[in-house]
Amino acid sequence: MTDPSTGAGTAATTEAETVVVAIDGPAGSGKSSVSKQVARRLGYGFLDTGAAYRALAWYALDRGIDTSDSTSVLDVMGDFDYAISLDPDAYWVRVGATDVTQAIREPEVTEAVSGVARVPAVRQSVNILFRALVAASGRPGVVVEGRDITTVVAPDAPVRILLTAAPEVRAARRSAELATHDAASVAAALHRRDASDSTVVDFLTAAPGVEVVDSTHLDFEQTVDAVIGVIRTNVPSQTGAHDGS
Repeated sequence: MTDPSTGAGTAATTEAETVVVAIDGPAGSGKSSVSKQVARRLGYGFLDTGAAYRALAWYALDRGIDTSDSTSVLDVMGDFDYAISLDPDAYWVRVGATDVTQAIREPEVTEAVSGVARVPAVRQSVNILFRALVAASGRPGVVVEGRDITTVVAPDAPVRILLTAAPEVRAARRSAELATHDAASVAAALHRRDASDSTVVDFLTAAPGVEVVDSTHLDFEQTVDAVIGVIRTNVPSQTGAHDGS
């Protein structure tokens, strides 16, 4: 994997000086879109950790690798050239010179990503990358979203949130994002990914000290407001000057 500072800025801000907002949750809970908007309003960076696993799955599939074979996944990871932007207003994901921002959201990648994400050595490697990206962000804070952020990647973050929603609501939201695909197949893929990933990470139960934001009955802006409310409660000195709402 490439230098983790790629796409993250070069300022000297250290991880200790950067407020980390850790957000966990299942697929379709709105983690990415909500986290990105929260980052915009607070002037923070935005790190979609799931993109790393999706990009690796895309890379493996592109090379005809069976993502259920952990040995093959580790072999292909050796030349995995990955970069991601932490700018919520200029978000992109690249593998080498290829922009895969949209490609990694396709159902075939969703089907394959669990095989990649459950390999312990892969998780350890990308977790180191995530922490380095935050440290090099040059921003007052970074909203880091994924599936084990509050417990493994940033267990000491001042703000730790589990963002969730009812399964049928999550499936409907994911289907809306992929309008060209059959809703039933999208929901089935989401269910299979949740079932597979839950054997590695408990992303449906809040760990001690983690606050739950249930968006089942909230619209997008209400969910963003709820998350910012949690941040203000925990780090009020860091939020007031940046919130552009």
